[in-house]
Amino acid sequence: MNDELLVDKRQVRRSFEHAAATYDDAAVLQHEVCGRVLERLDYIKLEPATILDAGSGTGNALAGLARRYPRARIVALDIALAMLARGRSRLPKWKSLLTGRSPLAAVCGDIEQLPLAAGSIGMVWSNLALQWVHDLQQALGEMQRVLAPGGLLMFSTFGPDTLKELRGAYAGVDRHTHVNRFIDMHDIGDMLVKAGFADPVIDMETFTLTYADVRELMRDLKAIGAHNVTQGRPAGLGGKTLLGTVARNYETLRRDGRLPATFEVVYGHAWKAQPRVSPGGRPVIEIKPQKGVWG
Repeated sequence: MNDELLVDKRQVRRSFEHAAATYDDAAVLQHEVCGRVLERLDYIKLEPATILDAGSGTGNALAGLARRYPRARIVALDIALAMLARGRSRLPKWKSLLTGRSPLAAVCGDIEQLPLAAGSIGMVWSNLALQWVHDLQQALGEMQRVLAPGGLLMFSTFGPDTLKELRGAYAGVDRHTHVNRFIDMHDIGDMLVKAGFADPVIDMETFTLTYADVRELMRDLKAIGAHNVTQGRPAGLGGKTLLGTVARNYETLRRDGRLPATFEVVYGHAWKAQPRVSPGGRPVIEIKPQKGVWG
């Protein structure tokens, strides 16, 4: 991958720290996708003792997860402390009658370096957060590490058609990158297998939001912290000439008085396989002969 398209992690944290107060009002699509991923849990039989909400943001999934799994402890993890602070207010401050502990723990941390013990999580949930990691393979490996055998990873992220209109409007205006990169669902599936997950299931759907003009779209992206965080981004916002060119390019797509913005949402889930055991309960270790050694 071109280094200019890689994510600048410090900029990701900074963007979401600044967007914490405006996120919920602007994140219409994020809330809708969250609801749809929660509905998918209705078809999965699982009773996790501990759930990790990886990239929890302002905690829009916390109440839904708590209703579905009332006995579970939820760990809300986000790279932005201001986001976590807003998320903590979404659940009542009561202690579980079964465990005597608070059902919610908030951790400021990085998905690519989870500060959690191996095998300590029953379900990893991540709604529209994985597109902000620097190395998705590393992040998936960390999620697989912290899951207990038989645990579930449930996630959504954005695919490569996301903001294709804005990307096209910026094409050729300068040598910088202006729209974040998004990974294809087939590549995500390959990464899941490489990370050691079993039975991955991935699908996608496309949403089209409409805006009065390019500035309205950019204001919405800023309000949810979805800035251009690539390493090849320009140092400033760009002058009036550049923004005027982008606006004119985008105008060619206007339909029924509105400008479209495409968001490709990728949904997926996969399991951490249970270890194989013999009829006597001993772990089974598969040994594969090497050519030229065992014939």
